[in-house]
Amino acid sequence: MRCPKCGSADDKVVDSRQSRDASTIRRRRECLKCKYRFTTYEEIERTDLRVIKRDRTHEQFDRRKLVNSIARSFEKRSVSLVTLEQMVDEVVHELETSGREVHSSAIGAKVLEKLRDIDEVAYLRYASVHRHFSDVDEFVEAIQQLGRRMKKNSAQSELFPPEVGSHGRV
Repeated sequence: MRCPKCGSADDKVVDSRQSRDASTIRRRRECLKCKYRFTTYEEIERTDLRVIKRDRTHEQFDRRKLVNSIARSFEKRSVSLVTLEQMVDEVVHELETSGREVHSSAIGAKVLEKLRDIDEVAYLRYASVHRHFSDVDEFVEAIQQLGRRMKKNSAQSELFPPEVGSHGRV
C-alpha cells in the first residue's frame, strides 16, 4: 500500500475493524516515512458474478459501479451513508445467491424495489435512467404509479386487525 501523501510503500497497520456484516475490513495505516495516517478498506473479491448488459456483452460485476449509481440517485437527499451501504449489501447478496450471471435489468429492478421503500425521489431518479424515460409522459406515469401504491403509515391503525381468540374478540 502506498502512502497517498508521500508515495512511500512502507507503512504499518495501526487499527483494524470489521464492518457490521463482516464483509469488509477497515484498516488505519500510518506511513513510516512521513507519519501520515490514512484508511484503507479490504473486501473479498468476487470474481464469479458476471453482468449481462443490454447490448448482450458480459462484464465482471463491479460493486463500486452499483454504489455510485445509487449514490447519484440519493444526491442532495437526507439518506445516510449507512442506509446506502445496507441497501447495496442486500442487493449484492441477492445477486450472489441468484447465480453466476445476472442481467443488468435484473440488477436495476432489485435496486428500484429497494429504493421505492427508502426514498421516492431517489426511486424516480434511478427509474428515469434505468428505464430510459424518453419523454415527460413516462416520468408522469412513474409518479402516478408511486402514488397509487398503498403506503403503510405506522400512525394509522388497521381497519381490520387480526383476530385473537375464537369469538372475534381482540
